[in-house]
Amino acid sequence: MTAPSLRADAVTLAYDEHAVVHDLELDVPPGQITAVVGANGCGKSTLLRALARLMRPSAGSVLLDGASIAGLPTKEVAQRLGILPQSPVAPEGIVVEDLVARGRYPHQKLFRQWSHEDEAAVEAALDVTRMAELRSRPLDGLSGGQRQRAWIAMALAQQTDIMLLDEPTTFLDLAHQIEVLDLLADLVAGHGRTVVMVLHDINQACRYADYVVAMRDGRVHAAGAPGDVVDATLVMEVFGVQARVIEDPVTGTPLCLAAKPRPRSADPALTRRLT
Repeated sequence: MTAPSLRADAVTLAYDEHAVVHDLELDVPPGQITAVVGANGCGKSTLLRALARLMRPSAGSVLLDGASIAGLPTKEVAQRLGILPQSPVAPEGIVVEDLVARGRYPHQKLFRQWSHEDEAAVEAALDVTRMAELRSRPLDGLSGGQRQRAWIAMALAQQTDIMLLDEPTTFLDLAHQIEVLDLLADLVAGHGRTVVMVLHDINQACRYADYVVAMRDGRVHAAGAPGDVVDATLVMEVFGVQARVIEDPVTGTPLCLAAKPRPRSADPALTRRLT
């Protein structure tokens, strides 16, 4: 089965006529992990919203399998493409299992509201995110990391071929960040899913992504395999940081190290204010 294609074709995105993404071209590689990186305010999350049809371009179009996503039925889009936004909001008091079950709504039919397939999808999502034991807990009573894993479980239960995730490691400690990224890598390797995720950590992007999109000022500054595009020049141009880029001894992918860390000498005036 051919993996679905997703493309931004000359897309411009604006808030109140203020453009934040300009004439952007992007072909998302099917069946791979794409990581979108860049400084705050460069348009990463805005682009992801447009790819998910949560924001209509002021110019250009987003194409899903060659068809404008704006013209496709909402339920059809939800069956083929799932998104985990940066700050999702859930109904007050909802428990974990009910949240995860909402991922199955796009698959519901008029005369078949719940099925064994739905149940199996929810159970699998709870299991792989290690949330099964917390299934009856209210979402608002969980830690930040547990809540994030619950939202990821909902996205997994939706079982779409394309998953869009805006900073999926937010609120997670390092161990859980690695666990989530490993899980996404397994979904791509074992099930042919296409994953697009916004990440702040360029080293995690280089380690886990097959394809890196570096944005600057609302445009794609560079895109390609991590080893082909991530170097000291890109880190300076995109993040404004002097860095040394070496080979990761574990994965062979680029590893960025700050070349000039800020001196740790204390500011006497600040010290006096804090004492």
